[in-house]
Amino acid sequence: MTSSSPDVVLLGNLLVDDIVLRDGSTLMGEPGGAVLHAALAAALWGAKVGICSVAGTDYPAEALEQLAGKGIDLAGVRRLDRTGGRAWLLYEPAVRRTVHHLDCPSHADVSPTLDDLPQSWAAARAFHLAPMPLERQLELAHGLAPQSPGTRLVSLDPFELVRDGTLTAWREVLTHIDLFFVSEDEWRLAGDADAIIPALAGPRLAHIAFKRGARGGRLVDLHEGRSRTWSSRAREVVDATGAGDAFAGGFLAGLVTHGDVNRAIEQGIVSASFAIEDWGGRGLLTATPAVAAARHADWFAGAEALGREPS
Repeated sequence: MTSSSPDVVLLGNLLVDDIVLRDGSTLMGEPGGAVLHAALAAALWGAKVGICSVAGTDYPAEALEQLAGKGIDLAGVRRLDRTGGRAWLLYEPAVRRTVHHLDCPSHADVSPTLDDLPQSWAAARAFHLAPMPLERQLELAHGLAPQSPGTRLVSLDPFELVRDGTLTAWREVLTHIDLFFVSEDEWRLAGDADAIIPALAGPRLAHIAFKRGARGGRLVDLHEGRSRTWSSRAREVVDATGAGDAFAGGFLAGLVTHGDVNRAIEQGIVSASFAIEDWGGRGLLTATPAVAAARHADWFAGAEALGREPS
């Protein structure tokens, strides 16, 4: 890896978020987008992080300055000469819906392409495809997947639902990735997901992280045939926006730095806790590596550390 290459490259959207919670509380015009939360989370653990995205003129400049101030490389962020992506985040009783504003560029227009990746980033150890249109994720996954397995990790978090109408496309996408983050509201197929996904994906896919919101989640190791569960933690619950993306960023930083799945889960839990404890990305923007390390030591010290034995 060259000195200019990040450890973890996050590809996805930088969106302005208008958040509406179930109780009617709102927060308008917040800096958001999955890669914002994932990058801030990964940077808490000393990983070198790069963002590949598209930002409009309306994306809060202060948020980009804060990202750069935390050492996150923005060389892969393409700037538009107009307003960019903006979305409603609507929290319903069982699911969160993302609705893109009609007067904005299309979702595809604010999603990065392979041409947006700086050449020097090719040596990164992990590439994460945040929620984007399925065709764009397929294009990126196909271009990033190495010919030799194990030389780089490619992970993906879906935007399109996994359902009967998208199975053909998902079958192709999943052959190019190593790690699949999927939540319960994104999985719409009847039957046992543990059995269905490996049949769709083929031998490359090694892990599936089933995200269960406030109930934590479960990591399935398809190669070893075992799973680990985790519970979410937070000092208080304010807003779950970005929690899943923060988990993914912390998890990937742990995996590339320590090579240990248990440590990766622990870092994901701590990262997600900062997202949960404040509105939008505010908790992650104010979090520091020192506080993250202290929280990790407090929560996962000694024999009680999560996942030391398979569930």
